[in-house]
Amino acid sequence: MVAYHDDEWGVPHHDDRALFELLVLEGAQAGLSWSTILRKRDGYRDAFADFDVVRIARFGDDDRARLLSDARIVRNRQKIDAAITNARATLALRDETGDTLDAYLWSFVDGAPIVNRPRDERDVPAVSDISTRLSKDLRARGFKFVGPTIVYAFMQAAGLVDDHVARCFKSPTVP
Repeated sequence: MVAYHDDEWGVPHHDDRALFELLVLEGAQAGLSWSTILRKRDGYRDAFADFDVVRIARFGDDDRARLLSDARIVRNRQKIDAAITNARATLALRDETGDTLDAYLWSFVDGAPIVNRPRDERDVPAVSDISTRLSKDLRARGFKFVGPTIVYAFMQAAGLVDDHVARCFKSPTVP
């Protein structure tokens, strides 16, 4: 978890594949620990075609059966179906708006990370007005497993929100 925090968490992502991966993994994490998902991340990358949305959008019944029997990932039918549905919704978003996933997501924060400076971990919120709006918009577009709490965790992981506590070396306020 230290390496993930130090090297990945909160770093702004602008690659559609990486953003989609985080969205799927955050949804898979619901009800589980993030460390469980990190341990399974390589399995997810392999099982979900390195998070290629075009390939995942084509997944059918045989792929669902394969994924449900793959111990390298969380074998939850709803979460697996959500990943496939979200790949299709991502393609529909591109077709409808002409935007990349990156442009769409970052538009909710005006293209720049929201920088919070919580004093300690107890001050880090689980949701925000923006995560609630983004969640609502994603759901309206057909995305699944994108409630406001999942979306806020995604925003933190993808760097749309910077919630490093004030004493953290990643905080720009620390010399």
